[in-house]
Amino acid sequence: MERVLPILTILAAAGACLGKVDLVTLPSRDTVQLTIYNSADLTLAMESRALTLKEGVNRLQFSWENTLIDPTSLEMRPKSEAGGIDVAELQYPPRVRNLGIWNVHSGVSGQAPMEISYLTSGLSWRAFYMGTLTPDEKTMRLQGYVVVTNNSGEDYENAQVRLIVGQVHLLDEIAALARRQYPYDRPGIVARGEPGIVGGARGRVMMERLGEAQDQYRPPWSEVKEVVKEGLSEYFLYTIQGTETIPTGWSKRLVSFEADEVPVVNLYKCEDGYLSPWARQDRGSAVMRFLSFKNDAGHRLGETPIPGGSLKVYRKVDAQGRLSYTGQSEFKYIPVNEDVELNLGPVSDVVVEPKEMEYRTDNFTYDYQRNVSGWDEIRTCEMTVKNTRDIPVKIEIRRNIPTQYWDLQPGGDYDAYEKVDLSTVKFTLTLNGRSERKVSAVIRTYHGERERAWK
Repeated sequence: MERVLPILTILAAAGACLGKVDLVTLPSRDTVQLTIYNSADLTLAMESRALTLKEGVNRLQFSWENTLIDPTSLEMRPKSEAGGIDVAELQYPPRVRNLGIWNVHSGVSGQAPMEISYLTSGLSWRAFYMGTLTPDEKTMRLQGYVVVTNNSGEDYENAQVRLIVGQVHLLDEIAALARRQYPYDRPGIVARGEPGIVGGARGRVMMERLGEAQDQYRPPWSEVKEVVKEGLSEYFLYTIQGTETIPTGWSKRLVSFEADEVPVVNLYKCEDGYLSPWARQDRGSAVMRFLSFKNDAGHRLGETPIPGGSLKVYRKVDAQGRLSYTGQSEFKYIPVNEDVELNLGPVSDVVVEPKEMEYRTDNFTYDYQRNVSGWDEIRTCEMTVKNTRDIPVKIEIRRNIPTQYWDLQPGGDYDAYEKVDLSTVKFTLTLNGRSERKVSAVIRTYHGERERAWK
């Protein structure tokens, strides 16, 4: 049920004097297009209607009662017969709320297609994604969705929906402008050209920028809808194919994109903070799972940026397509050719169990009063790494050392070892399904005067 424009009427009069008034019922919308920002409570609505005009002066009444429309952004333009139709001014009658009257001078008589645009708040969208890993977890099917929510007070039927990714700076909130007692905080007349200006010249710039991406309305489609994507300077535009009906108070989920066989890397990470002793004793260390891919053609993506949102990851567990839940992660906007690593949270099926096997001190030095002024601490540590899954896993184990003066001798069964920075080392291992490996290390730390002996 439309809420804004059914009470829009045309008061037609012959000549400048309004001696005779004809009340004409406004026809239904022919088309409506919604351009919704996700970084601000801002939507540009553009409606097309065929109005019946009489030659001479026509007065058009517009009400925005119970909506979040900014009345200072209202604008009306003829779509044809532009030389014979002049939208002269928009008046806001005194002591009347939520009402504006356009004066339209027409040099023709009959139906005229008009476009009405305005800014409104209360419409928003958010992105979320579903990833389905293959049983070997080497590739993933990635499905993107957007949820459009309408709390604007206006029902939008058969609307073309366009979504803008990018930051926009507003000096005034549209919702606050919509709730003013009078537009511009006072009743009166707005001169020609001012509809569409939101609080000054900055509104005109915004309207022109939004207008850069205007395109033709599309007919409804029966198949899964395509998302047309375009770059607009600092913004990116996603156009949902076909039309959608979104009543006020409702949310609607729309398909954004699908990509099959996206190559992914599964990586498990284990890291402890600064510890004394170096290894945790009598309990395992937390292991986190990460999933990484790249937004490029090599990963069957890369045509457009990916809006930030949440990703839930599942895994196929049998030939019947049944799924098991793996984890979820939040991520920010991913530009083209950007790597992304998603933290899916802690796991219990890959375990790291560190133990301190031996501790001793050595190489004491003394000051002139025979007090200990330096010494070495030597710890022998062992980590048991277990993979209880049926498939191979790769894991990185980082250990932090509470001093920059140290030496480490790695040992045991590992694939790679490296010094990451002054106080961090990393072991990398790949474990077969249902297997375990042991990594050992002898670490010597230098204290007091013995720091001078460190190389």
